[in-house]
Amino acid sequence: MSIWDRLFGVAMTAGLAVVLLAAIGIEAIGIAQTWGARYWLAGGASAAVVCVLALVRRRQRTWATIAGLAVAGLAITAARVFQLPTEPGPAMALALAVLVGSAVRVLSPVPAGALAAGGLAVVGGAYLAARPHSSGASAVVAINVAAWLGGVTVGLALRMLDNRTAANTVKIRQDERLELARELHDVVAHHITGMLIQAQAAKLIAGKNPGQVTESLTGIEVASAEALRAMRRVVGLLRDTEDAPPATAGPEQLDALVQRFSRQGPPVRLRVPDERAAWPPEVTSTVYRIVREALTNVARHAPHAHDVTVTVDQKPSGVMVEVTDDAPPGPTRAAHRGGYGLIGIRERVETLGGTLHAGPRRNAGWAVRATLPIDIGRPR
Repeated sequence: MSIWDRLFGVAMTAGLAVVLLAAIGIEAIGIAQTWGARYWLAGGASAAVVCVLALVRRRQRTWATIAGLAVAGLAITAARVFQLPTEPGPAMALALAVLVGSAVRVLSPVPAGALAAGGLAVVGGAYLAARPHSSGASAVVAINVAAWLGGVTVGLALRMLDNRTAANTVKIRQDERLELARELHDVVAHHITGMLIQAQAAKLIAGKNPGQVTESLTGIEVASAEALRAMRRVVGLLRDTEDAPPATAGPEQLDALVQRFSRQGPPVRLRVPDERAAWPPEVTSTVYRIVREALTNVARHAPHAHDVTVTVDQKPSGVMVEVTDDAPPGPTRAAHRGGYGLIGIRERVETLGGTLHAGPRRNAGWAVRATLPIDIGRPR
């Protein structure tokens, strides 16, 4: 989980806490004015318990919701037996709506449906236990009905949105795997063709110049080792049905890509090694893909950046790619931190055995960093 996710979660919890606290305060004032202050103590204590459960629900949604419903049931019974204001009050009804809605959104269908039914049972219990002539009883029941309907509706809507997002993510990852598999297929075909040509050449020169046969056989061994590695990647992609992202071929050079971006957005500085070693084709296309996706995100979410730097370097462990900008943080950038493009890039990088990190820089701006191994299978 990124720092933005943590901050967003803390902000949401703090906002909910403020709302629940305000609801408890309003309810306490209302009961004090109509029934008297002491009549609020029991209901206020039970409401506070359910509100706390709503705030910590993420740790154990099922049991938090069950406990909240149980406390509500006890409050309804106590209110009827001891002639107290009708329960659940507005504050507890709001907390129960949060618990039930959260369960409907996240849990599997059976427990989600059971907890939603439990919330409806609480609403029914409040209706049956309410005294017809009690002050505000009908209004409290109406609030409970509205809170339950709101919680279930919002929970179902968010559940559908989560399912749609998950389906889109799966599709993007499948498309990425297929695209990368096609690229690796071309790599394998290229190496096998080279092996065939070298084998035919070795056969021709075997009688005339036996010394050159060893060189041809070495070339065949190198090509076969790389073809085998590429084929293993293809098979791994086809076998793995978990997370994956979008792809791109990209024979274009980084220079042309950077120049094209600079004409439409902020100027970009490109830093590349003076001497570029021959990288495997899938590494070359992935480097291009990373830079293209990162620059696209800068254009979309950080148009006010003044400095964008693309750094490509080759180290003993592999190729390092880094794209940074100096745009100030903003809600637009944070809202798109989990875009589908980066999902695809991460899948491609991890499939090739590399790592990728995307997130805010310490002072200002955003950074995308990736490392890709380039160890090619060599004869031993």
